[in-house]
Amino acid sequence: MGPPLKLFKNQKYQELKQECIRDGRLFCDPTFLPENDSLFYNRLLPGKVVWKRPQDICDDPRLIVGNVSSHQLTQGRLGHKPMVSAFSCLAVQESHWTKTIPNHKEQEWDPRKLDKYAGIFRFRFWHFGEWTEVVVDDLLPTINGDLVFSFSTSMNEFWNALLEKAYAKLLGCYEALDGLTTTDIIVDFTGTLAETVDMQKGRYTELVEEKYKLFGELYKTFTKGGLICCSIEFPSQEEQEVETDWGLLKGHTYTMTDIRKIRLGERLVEVFSTEKLYMIRLRNPLGRQEWSGPWSEISEEWQQLTAADRKNLGLVMSDDGEFWMSLEDFCRNFHELNVCRNVNNPIFGRKELESVVGCWTVDDDPLMNRSGGCYNNRDTFLQNPQYIFTVPEDGHKVIMSLQQKDLRTYRRMGRPDNYIIGFELFKVEMNRKFRLHHLYIQERAGTSTYIDTRTVFLSKYLKKGNYVLVPTMFQHGRTSEFLLRIFSEVPVQLRELTLDMPKMSCWNLARGYPKVVTQITVHCAEGLEKKYANETVNPYLVIKCGKEEVRSPVQKNTVHAIFDTQAIFYRRTTDIPIIVQVWNRRKFCDQFLGQVTLDADPSDCRDLKSLYLRKKGGPTAKVKQGHISFKVISSDDLTEL
Repeated sequence: MGPPLKLFKNQKYQELKQECIRDGRLFCDPTFLPENDSLFYNRLLPGKVVWKRPQDICDDPRLIVGNVSSHQLTQGRLGHKPMVSAFSCLAVQESHWTKTIPNHKEQEWDPRKLDKYAGIFRFRFWHFGEWTEVVVDDLLPTINGDLVFSFSTSMNEFWNALLEKAYAKLLGCYEALDGLTTTDIIVDFTGTLAETVDMQKGRYTELVEEKYKLFGELYKTFTKGGLICCSIEFPSQEEQEVETDWGLLKGHTYTMTDIRKIRLGERLVEVFSTEKLYMIRLRNPLGRQEWSGPWSEISEEWQQLTAADRKNLGLVMSDDGEFWMSLEDFCRNFHELNVCRNVNNPIFGRKELESVVGCWTVDDDPLMNRSGGCYNNRDTFLQNPQYIFTVPEDGHKVIMSLQQKDLRTYRRMGRPDNYIIGFELFKVEMNRKFRLHHLYIQERAGTSTYIDTRTVFLSKYLKKGNYVLVPTMFQHGRTSEFLLRIFSEVPVQLRELTLDMPKMSCWNLARGYPKVVTQITVHCAEGLEKKYANETVNPYLVIKCGKEEVRSPVQKNTVHAIFDTQAIFYRRTTDIPIIVQVWNRRKFCDQFLGQVTLDADPSDCRDLKSLYLRKKGGPTAKVKQGHISFKVISSDDLTEL
């Protein structure tokens, strides 16, 4: 069973189609009329626009001729280049375009059953977290008989022109497509999660290990149904679409259509002096200006392969505009890489994507206000919504994406398309359950770009632990909706922090409601006990307060362990101490190395401290070998920390 489907304008395709067939008429959409307001916001198109149906434009019209990738696409007189690039990407993976164009065979023209044709089509888009079906008629804007916006070089094929019309209807009008990036459109077509990779910043031509790690990520993304495109920067407007020395176009978007790691046979190892080839196949949506460097069709490398070699290695091309290039040349020639991961299907029942819809809201009560502005607004920043997630293991890549509600439908009212948005990421206590109120000990683990685009993202390899993500608008005191999505190959359990402190309850009142909140960060443990010279010590921490405890990750083979482990406790009284224990992980029975006992009174100094470890038995117990460095902060105001 697929995800819930929302009907745009509450239009039901089958009902409308059957009604038109019964009445013997072609559908004309009353919610997106063939007039200027469907084209532009506040201007007129120069020249006379005539809205025509496909059968009035050509003979034998078809929704799809062959398959969606078999013909080149053109942006038209007023078309949008990112739209054509997105069409080309969509065509690569059948699982995506068949979702965007549902039941395409049922929607197809059938010359034998013209009495069943109603001039109505439907398309589906991933719109702000919901799959949305949009119904359109087949009236398309033309000038002098030619389509104004995108069209196929197969002149009787109309899937892209009709899909573009449905997308324009969803966003308000055709002009609303201006300013959208290729990745914005791909995400709306497919529901994928987009990440932009700066190839120069990644230094993939210099760092060999990073280059092959990138190839591994691209291969995994592509084979799981992801979509990938790339482009070359252009320093000035005059250089856009200028050809490079190797036949590529600056500022032009190329689509990845295949990626292969190839093991060569004995004969070819001698020819290419390597056992493996790392190859990428790209396509120019316009079907021209192909790569002319190594592995191009006329190159020396290509000529050394027989037809059988090409077939056995899988190095084939199925379209005009397609070409192969090596990973090395790919990294050297392209500057920006857009990776759209397929996150719609859980892998073996495991969710790779967590998402939540939230809102920045304004309230006179600071504890209820949820629009605090960016990190520069230190007094109000933490009034923003806060979301916590858990990384269960070290070294996993986490992609965080923040998308604001598209305001294009309000453009006629003079509102901006987008606000400046961004987010901050903090590593927090391993047992945090309540909102952050001040940033005393939390590590600032990352920050996104702040920009007025629809979506901002951050991609990082994170250590094990809890993280709080704070989505913000640049200015405080504004209201808008947002969609937060987090992708990781391990479950991260995204949830919102809504409470500022523990709730009053009968249970709390019976045991005693907390009066003190205490944060502790244990930075390190040094000089730990070692019974003999070659003994392996694998230390970890246990931080206790009453019946609650927090454990740190185990550090491998060291007597000088860096932990930076954080914990927070809500205590009924300072008579309940905080105990920090250091243990040595062993195969059968862990070894106790020592502990410190802390009163952690609100009046205590908040600076970094160092204490010797002691045996069990309190602050006066016998001293053991080693010491820990820590910072502890207590307050009798439960909303201070």
